[in-house]
Amino acid sequence: MKINIRGDKVKITKAIRDYIESKIARLDRYFEKPEDIKAGVVVRVRNLEQIIEVTVPTSKYTLRAEEAHSDLYAAIDLVIDKLEAQIRKNKTRFKKRYQENEFLDFNLDFEEEEINDSQIVKRKNIEAQLMTEEEAILQMSLLNHDFFLFNNADENCYSVVYLRKDGQYGIINAK
Repeated sequence: MKINIRGDKVKITKAIRDYIESKIARLDRYFEKPEDIKAGVVVRVRNLEQIIEVTVPTSKYTLRAEEAHSDLYAAIDLVIDKLEAQIRKNKTRFKKRYQENEFLDFNLDFEEEEINDSQIVKRKNIEAQLMTEEEAILQMSLLNHDFFLFNNADENCYSVVYLRKDGQYGIINAK
């Protein structure tokens, strides 16, 4: 796997680079042609936390995980464990959706874990009200939700406002 490691307010030393590369090499067994896969790694610092974000785009899906820990090496271990868990958890879904050679990026010949195949268990219809982004944030916090769908008066489209892990807000616009 080709790995692009970038530090944001962190100097990536040879020891850190070698450790990240050795840990990401564990993911090679999950791909048919790991030499064709490119992984992006961003290491950054926020207050006393070391944050590592790994993104692995494939032809059909993008694997992504982020972990924060006071120890960078522990954060690296946690993020790799999280990525492996994502692949293992979704193995049966991959097999169902992409029969035989249609799904070439993943090597699905590994021991399968017992999972319950999650399905949609609730469907809700809402009327997206016309409001500003600030009104939507207020409504979301009043409902104690992590996201809120609304008809965005500022952008003239439907939008989702969501609470990010860093405590800030994000907006997704549907044009």
